[in-house]
Amino acid sequence: MPFHRRFLFCQIFPVLVSVLVGTVSQGVEPAGKTMLFFGDSLTAGYGLEDPAAEAWPSLIGVKLKETAPEWKVINAGLSGETTSAGLRRVDWVLRQPADVFVLALGGNDGLRGIGAGLTKSNLEAIIAKVRAKCPQAVIVLAGMKMPVSMGEYAKDFEAVFAQIVAADPKLVSIPFLLEGVGGMAALNQPDAIHPNVEGHRKVAEHVWKTLGPLVKK
Repeated sequence: MPFHRRFLFCQIFPVLVSVLVGTVSQGVEPAGKTMLFFGDSLTAGYGLEDPAAEAWPSLIGVKLKETAPEWKVINAGLSGETTSAGLRRVDWVLRQPADVFVLALGGNDGLRGIGAGLTKSNLEAIIAKVRAKCPQAVIVLAGMKMPVSMGEYAKDFEAVFAQIVAADPKLVSIPFLLEGVGGMAALNQPDAIHPNVEGHRKVAEHVWKTLGPLVKK
């Protein structure tokens, strides 16, 4: 083969191989989907020995591997996060596109006695940012409750989540994230706030009742 032809062949052949390999890979690998959990210490798995394996979003990830392996989970929980802090952080988190966005903030607002009106406006603003960045995403809002000992504030706080859902029919609602776990000593750590390992399992089972059908769709 003349030199100029051999030179041209050596230049083109790697490109052709790359294109062919890429085409085959695209035909074999399933399209990836992302489920992003945006919350506070309850989501991050505060107090667990191995949050990456034991926190409820991680347990949701195990269920997804079994039923829908094309999905991956991102746990963007951050201990101590309020809705105000979450509103400032969400743009950074949304650099990763999401197909399902689980919003589980508000608990720290309640524990600090932050006005229900501010919590509501922050959550609505976070939802708006998610829609602007990921218009295809299904947004799931996980509600939170405060102890009845907090009186009228507890009622106003709990109502925030119902009001947001009522005004936005596109939202998917989990009325209370800690259903069956909150207030149960055997399912919580000594601080009576954060679920223990078994508590996280219960939360994952509860949340999966809502998320499972979304994955199937």
